[in-house]
Amino acid sequence: MFFIEFKRILVVIFGSLLMAVSLNFFLINANVYASGFAGAAQLVSSILVDQIDISISTGILLFLFNIPVIILGWFKVGRGFTIYSIVSVVFTTIFLEILPVLSLSNDIILNAVFGGVIAGVGVGISLKLGASTGGMDIVAMVLSRLQDKPIGTYFLLLNGIIIVLAGILYEPENALYTMVALYVTTSVIDMIHTRHEKVTAMIITHNAEELQRAIHQKMVRGITIVPAKGAYSNEDKSMLYLVITRYELYDLEKIINEVDPQAFTNIVQTVGIFGFFRREDELPIRRTT
Repeated sequence: MFFIEFKRILVVIFGSLLMAVSLNFFLINANVYASGFAGAAQLVSSILVDQIDISISTGILLFLFNIPVIILGWFKVGRGFTIYSIVSVVFTTIFLEILPVLSLSNDIILNAVFGGVIAGVGVGISLKLGASTGGMDIVAMVLSRLQDKPIGTYFLLLNGIIIVLAGILYEPENALYTMVALYVTTSVIDMIHTRHEKVTAMIITHNAEELQRAIHQKMVRGITIVPAKGAYSNEDKSMLYLVITRYELYDLEKIINEVDPQAFTNIVQTVGIFGFFRREDELPIRRTT
């Protein structure tokens, strides 16, 4: 258990380093903006310097922007998820302050592509191990628990604001290259983690009741338990059917391995759902007979 948590922290720190490298070595001097809170901090830092001659680094602004979000995550998402966010934000800020801001290339398209790739790897490997990079990760978790709207909508809204302001305040080309960087970042995250905001898990197990309790201790998700029978063994089993967000995929895998390592789990993409994604007033188990 200790080794797993230590590994996750190391991965989060390495992801923070990659994000800082992406910003300081590729994106900042090229006036190409990252996605999410990092891009917002980068843009505000540029505006403060260029418009009112106040110099506040991207790292400091990223830290300040994350303070209210981390407080929200602590109470609404969970301490474990939020602790990784704190580690990520703190080390990203440290690396941004330590590493020099320089240009490895004068080609803006190379800066956009390589900056986007490196940032995508940093975020993707963190999500892969169930950790958080703070910022929009926490916002996405909170929104996914409040209402059934695509998480991507909120990412698109924030990134859209960044792109529009980049085009208005600077050259229109900056907005276009920012779109390239955002597309590359998203594509890399999709390849490393999962491109689907929601996935459906079908778990075949002998320990349905114990597994259901373990899942509900960690996450608030409705579960349908369906009787099942093995075709070859003729054994009576149960299938747990539930829909989760991609941010919860690592936690679900960990729970299954702890409760029933012999369980068979099929994860499929969820293109859309109808009805409530989560109901606080419903019983934790909904059985289908």
